[in-house]
Amino acid sequence: MSLLPLAPPAPVRLTELLGALSHALDLTEGQPAGHCVRSAFIGTWIGRELGLDAGALADLRYAITLKDLGCSSNAARLCQLYLADDLTFKRSFKRLDDGLPQVLRFVIEQTGLTAGLAERFRAIAHIFRHGGDISRELIETRCDRGAGIARRLRFSERVAGAILALDEHWDGKGRPQGLAGEVIPLFARIALLSQVVDVFHRGEGAEAALNEVAARNGRWFDPALVSAFRRASARPGFWSRLEGPEADLFPACEEDEGFVDEDYLDEIAEAFADVVDSKSPFTSGHCKRVALFTDLIGETLGFTPEKRRWMKRAALLHDIGKLGVSNMILDKPGPLTDDEVALMRLHASHSRTILSQIGAFASLAEVGGAHHERLDGKGYPEGLKGEAISLETRIVTVADIFDALTADRPYRAAMPVSKALGILDAETGTAVDATCVEALKAGLARIDPAMIGGPAAEPKRSDRALAAVA
Repeated sequence: MSLLPLAPPAPVRLTELLGALSHALDLTEGQPAGHCVRSAFIGTWIGRELGLDAGALADLRYAITLKDLGCSSNAARLCQLYLADDLTFKRSFKRLDDGLPQVLRFVIEQTGLTAGLAERFRAIAHIFRHGGDISRELIETRCDRGAGIARRLRFSERVAGAILALDEHWDGKGRPQGLAGEVIPLFARIALLSQVVDVFHRGEGAEAALNEVAARNGRWFDPALVSAFRRASARPGFWSRLEGPEADLFPACEEDEGFVDEDYLDEIAEAFADVVDSKSPFTSGHCKRVALFTDLIGETLGFTPEKRRWMKRAALLHDIGKLGVSNMILDKPGPLTDDEVALMRLHASHSRTILSQIGAFASLAEVGGAHHERLDGKGYPEGLKGEAISLETRIVTVADIFDALTADRPYRAAMPVSKALGILDAETGTAVDATCVEALKAGLARIDPAMIGGPAAEPKRSDRALAAVA
């Protein structure tokens, strides 16, 4: 068994990095891959029509690419209130105008489709009584969270402000503050317009996008920005580039902002780990704890500081694909159906796809894609076996399972450390690697020798954490 090669640090453009990671935000909003990047392209062309300078255009691009940074934070609450699949709900919501008939129809069509009739009626009645407060709560949670993460990532206040005010409308009927007109930050006004253009263009084509913009002009959208968009969209290359490869939307020569250093890569990995962990109340802090346990194992095995840093990034981002899994599945208190298990298992493939797009993170894609593989070949998504599973992946797998077992989950309470270690011992050689399990024990003992003491409970090989959702 060999270690994955630790390549020397490679230069990474911030636009490339954020563009790839924004695919995770597309997943959690139920949007086609590249939605945030395409919206940023649209907004950049509008910004050029307005005469924005290079620095402002770069900030505008960041604001729109990261506009959905906080969207995972309201997913669980949305499912609870609407008894709905958050991904499907959000995908449909992106197309919703705010006219009363459309809103009423949307609520009836989206609420409680898989619930019992009485439960569905109660949910619909509750939403009709408190709809304004519910909408404000969900949007405020998302916007506040997204703006906070943007600030942590060193972006300017005009980037954070755009994310905070994304859902405000020109006529003052938006959320969460009901801002109107030019009180709404310019970048937020451009971001909202760009978002709607991409949603309708991707779904129905350029004419549908133009018609939708016209229909919302003066209500949702600043008329001056609508005029700028019309000028931009009439220029040669606008629609053809928007419909072309994502890599062609922002070539390196366009307002190039430079490269990301190693410290900033760590900060971005931590921020996106927070986005993932915010998806479900039962996974709060999961990715960061997996990174901690991964580092304990790496330290025990004598990894270099550079290798441990790489491993911590892999652990922080291993579950990024879970943003594409509905909270109806993530937070389900009972056993998953076969169809739900299949959907849950897609998260590993999503992680691989997202991480493989980033040059600096490409080698992390193997860990993200394979952390549910088993030594006996009975894991997923590819059924890798034995030596085909790298040591780095084996380490993150052990850390991931250990944290899942010792944390509260919707289907069971947290286990004592001794019981969790007993389960790992029982699965050694079949699911998990013995060296990694022993290294975890040694790392925990360094923190608190008493932590690994006590009788080991009889393990349950069918535990859902090992079977599906660790």
